[in-house]
Amino acid sequence: MGDVLAGFHAVWEFESDSVLIRYERGIRTPKLFQALGERRIPLAAVEGVTLAPGRRGTVVLRLRPRPGADPLMEAADGQLKEGSDPYRLVLPAERETLAEYYADELKGLLTESGPADRHLVAAPEAPLQFKAYDGKAAFDGTSVQFRWSWTGASSTKWKAGDQSFAVAELSGVEWRSPEVFEGHLRLVRRSSGPAPAQPDQDPAAVVFGLGYGPVHESLPFAAAVLAAVRTRGPVPALPAPSRRDPADIAERIRHLGELHQAGLVTDEEFSAKKAELLAEL
Repeated sequence: MGDVLAGFHAVWEFESDSVLIRYERGIRTPKLFQALGERRIPLAAVEGVTLAPGRRGTVVLRLRPRPGADPLMEAADGQLKEGSDPYRLVLPAERETLAEYYADELKGLLTESGPADRHLVAAPEAPLQFKAYDGKAAFDGTSVQFRWSWTGASSTKWKAGDQSFAVAELSGVEWRSPEVFEGHLRLVRRSSGPAPAQPDQDPAAVVFGLGYGPVHESLPFAAAVLAAVRTRGPVPALPAPSRRDPADIAERIRHLGELHQAGLVTDEEFSAKKAELLAEL
């Protein structure tokens, strides 16, 4: 079609085989939209189009993606709030006739339905990182790294040490929104026993909290990891730094000493972990 339809927070450009969505930047635009920036949605990834009345004199045009077609929506698993749904375009009510025209045009171009056998929408690109309550998470395209925070990580995680998980080791990702109780990001490993019930005790998980792991940071992260797991291939990445900040190492050794003095870490564990940290300098 080649036409453009502008709504609140986004502009949709209609093409013969896809819809290009450009999200606006601004203080009123949902932060997730700003983080996504721009997304191309192939029509093969869409199974339906709806137009419905919105709030306060608006109408809402929405694409319904096929299950499994978009790693972002697969990772979100229905947890996104309505206002943060990247497949919604909110328009003034006086543009309803125009929106209805585009909805009908799109419906005539849709040919696929049901679950997709692969991701059809591109995932956010690595490198990605965010700060959780109990550590920092980073993804370089080939592996996920968790670096524990001395102020938030449990003794179980400190004993396990910082973690690195190659994409090939993983079978999935579990994302629980930071906007609900016990929000977290957990990596599902291929060959491991049952995961601890509480994510704060699981070295393959980071815990969210007030101001930690916000949706616009942790969800694109989860989607990128999930996409890499599904394809068994790396997401384009920048090289990660190989050496650690000496001040950070010193702080972690200090906290390790506190755990040792409190009896939460044995002499052997203290010596081994201290040597491991010093080796990173």
